[in-house]
Amino acid sequence: MVERNRIGLSEIRQLDPSEIIWDTTVRGFHARRQRGPAVTYAVFYRTKEGRQRWHKIGRHGAPWTPEKAREQALSILGKVADGADPAAEKRARRRATTVAELCDAYLADAETGRVLTRSKEPKKASTLAIDKGRVERHIKPLLGRLAVASVTREDVERFLHDVAEGRTAGKMKTAKKRGLARVTGGRTAATRAVGLLGAIFAYAWRRRMRPDNPVRGVERFADRKRERRLSDEEYAALGNGLRKAETAGIWPPAVAAARFLALTGWRSGEAMGLRRSEIDLARRTATLADTKTGRSVRPLPHVACEMLAGLPRTAADRVFPASRGGAETILHFKKFWPVVAKLAALPADITPHVLRHSFTSLAADLGYSEPTIAALVGHKGRTITSRYVHSADAVLLAAADAVANRTAELMGEAKPEAEVVPLHVAR
Repeated sequence: MVERNRIGLSEIRQLDPSEIIWDTTVRGFHARRQRGPAVTYAVFYRTKEGRQRWHKIGRHGAPWTPEKAREQALSILGKVADGADPAAEKRARRRATTVAELCDAYLADAETGRVLTRSKEPKKASTLAIDKGRVERHIKPLLGRLAVASVTREDVERFLHDVAEGRTAGKMKTAKKRGLARVTGGRTAATRAVGLLGAIFAYAWRRRMRPDNPVRGVERFADRKRERRLSDEEYAALGNGLRKAETAGIWPPAVAAARFLALTGWRSGEAMGLRRSEIDLARRTATLADTKTGRSVRPLPHVACEMLAGLPRTAADRVFPASRGGAETILHFKKFWPVVAKLAALPADITPHVLRHSFTSLAADLGYSEPTIAALVGHKGRTITSRYVHSADAVLLAAADAVANRTAELMGEAKPEAEVVPLHVAR
């Protein structure tokens, strides 16, 4: 039975199961009782295109009284008169892409090279692995269920502080067999997670999934990058530890890799991926086709060249081959470094990256300029002509020798300084 009356409390109480009553004062406003005792308020309207819509307001009971529901119906009809379609918008919000789905789409496109870095290059595999970790450990647990269009700057600020305060801390299984990641949170983790979140929402903006980026304007904590360097005593301990490792049965390429990192200041990933075909011992030059900063030509000091020349040759083209997994398997250096560090009795905060920072610090101590140091270790900021350089010049070779010799001296492995022979110049 369909009735028309001004809907009030008495009319609501008198509704029979499956009965509907239409309001006489607001056209389209009605109430309906389900088979049970629940009564639902709704409004019927037609869009400007003539489509019929039923927009649910809510169930009778706080906060929905007949008067409150009638006011809401008037508000909805006012939007309809302006050309809106509230019912369709509500359905769209329910079906909206969630932040978790957005993250999955972003990572999928990044893996195929459709997401570029600031240098207009696809993300490296190592960077993608870090991004996936931040998504799974921080972003999805705290924001994953939210619709992309509904995220506000306040949500991002709350996310920042929740990560900083350790709300996402805990243990999480990784893709590796019996792998376990310990998530600690903290201010640095929060700042970097928000940085990634900003890139993800920029991706959403480019695909017109929302009109703005809610991360923009959010104040983050200072990103405290590690400035740790080895002291003279720690250099001596490292040299002693490497000599112990050579007689302790540790995989020889892993020990050689640790020494190479100390003598060159390279990133560990660059060294582990180094191939013999990329090295020219006669010119004392390594040409890396694909590094964090693109193609890179590095000078090799004499002590590093002597070490490389003395490494046993295997079927693998890798300079530092893995102990298992085939000829093309990259050495899993992170597994060996803690063993070397323990033999050297080094503090836990000394990582392979500290070796790199220590190398650049020694170069600065010796008076070398920033451009020279950048050329030695492959920092950003090289000139455009460096794209066409195929070998290191005598100045860079001399600088590489000086820093490596000082490193070897501190490690207790000093050798007589080799003479630097200028390269032949084509006439």
